[in-house]
Amino acid sequence: MMLVTDAMPPVGSDNPSFVLKGETITVRDGVCQTADGTLAGSALDMATAVRNTVNMVGVPYDEAARMASTYPAAFLGLGATHGHIAAGFRADFVVLDETQHVAETWIGGVRVHTA
Repeated sequence: MMLVTDAMPPVGSDNPSFVLKGETITVRDGVCQTADGTLAGSALDMATAVRNTVNMVGVPYDEAARMASTYPAAFLGLGATHGHIAAGFRADFVVLDETQHVAETWIGGVRVHTA
């Protein structure tokens, strides 16, 4: 099993709305919705998906991390270069703090964000 998210533009942004195909979509209570309340995508980021999997489902943290990295990389045929923190692999990863929130983001071995 792997974790996925179809996070829409407001995720990671201070702006709670965006336009999709001419329609304004707004995040309400963590859900992307049209003006009439129709579901229009997810506001779930991957760190929250991992946290939920650990805290709500009871999956061990190391397995939840593989579900968010190793398994999707293998599914996409990228298992030889992505999905692990090891020599020879592309260093795209996040560092989580003690509350399982993103503290740092690394892309290609370069730290690009610190919370």
